[in-house]
Amino acid sequence: MPISTSNPALRRKIAEQASALGFDAVGFADARAPWDAADRLATFLANGFHGDMGWMAIHAARRAHPTALWADARSAIVLGLNYGPDHDPLPRRAIAEQPLISVYALGADYHDLIKKRLKSLGRWLANTSGCNLKVFVDTAPLMEKPLAARAGLGWQGKHTNLVNRSFGSWLFLGVILTDLELDPDPAETDHCGTCSHCIDICPTKAFPAPYQLDARRCISYLTIEHPGPIDPEFRKPMGNHIYGCDDCLAVCPWNKFATQTSEIAFAPRHSLGFAQLLAMDDETFRLAFAKSSIKRIGRNRFMRNVLIAAGNSGDCALTGPIANLLDDPSPLVRGMSIWALGEIDLAKAKAARAEKQTHESDQDVLLEWDRLG
Repeated sequence: MPISTSNPALRRKIAEQASALGFDAVGFADARAPWDAADRLATFLANGFHGDMGWMAIHAARRAHPTALWADARSAIVLGLNYGPDHDPLPRRAIAEQPLISVYALGADYHDLIKKRLKSLGRWLANTSGCNLKVFVDTAPLMEKPLAARAGLGWQGKHTNLVNRSFGSWLFLGVILTDLELDPDPAETDHCGTCSHCIDICPTKAFPAPYQLDARRCISYLTIEHPGPIDPEFRKPMGNHIYGCDDCLAVCPWNKFATQTSEIAFAPRHSLGFAQLLAMDDETFRLAFAKSSIKRIGRNRFMRNVLIAAGNSGDCALTGPIANLLDDPSPLVRGMSIWALGEIDLAKAKAARAEKQTHESDQDVLLEWDRLG
């Protein structure tokens, strides 16, 4: 039986306990209320925008609404954890010789940290109220972002990600579904206005329209979820991104209110250059990215990304480390090695041609100067 309560004191105690556990934001939503997120999901799947993420289609019915996942759910407690970086990621995308990892993956795996805290909060709540509950962190078929918007934690911007007025783009989400009847918070309204920065900056044109994402063109999808060779159309636009992409998040004007995270677990663990990354075998990859979100994609897929970025760098010093991978056991790695070497050779040829043209231009100037003199 659901537990009915409209007692604001319980909501306040939940928020206080969440803050004590390190969460930066908390909101409450009616888990039973109708919403249009299911229709948007159906359109997304019908257009094939999910690409290789077949699990989204398989679990579409369970994902369509919180009560489809758990029929007894009455309320959703949505928690946010700030992971704001200590730097603006955008300027680094222009530094070709520096491999770029998405901010969220620079530190410890957020799944583990948030789930542990959600379980602590859940145990406290169950002991306090006698309720039943379930906790979720991004791995179950639950649409956290629409729930977060319902709970007042932000709105889904034109890039489809959550935007918060206090934390900008940098908010991890966790959800507790409970059979408690908790008064919901007012839903957040959309504050994007006429801004289209997130759509305009996307290197691979992954947004067919505002509030729509074609994941098949998204660098985050390509570098993380896509298992095979990346289409040549997207390799150059990927630039130096080797795991995920923050472009559409980082450019959002609401980030002017964002603050650096105080969570030490999210601090960057290391900064590795191309030469170090290209030398990784499976064992060194696992050691380097233990307890990191990066580990789950495996060494071969990660090396594919590194090779594309190394090729885009045009750095001739990487020719040797790339050539060492031409005999790699993975056909995916071997194929990208060939492509990367070709790109560096092409960059070398372009540089030589430009130098020759400059030299010839200088010679013409000298000849003309002599003629006039």
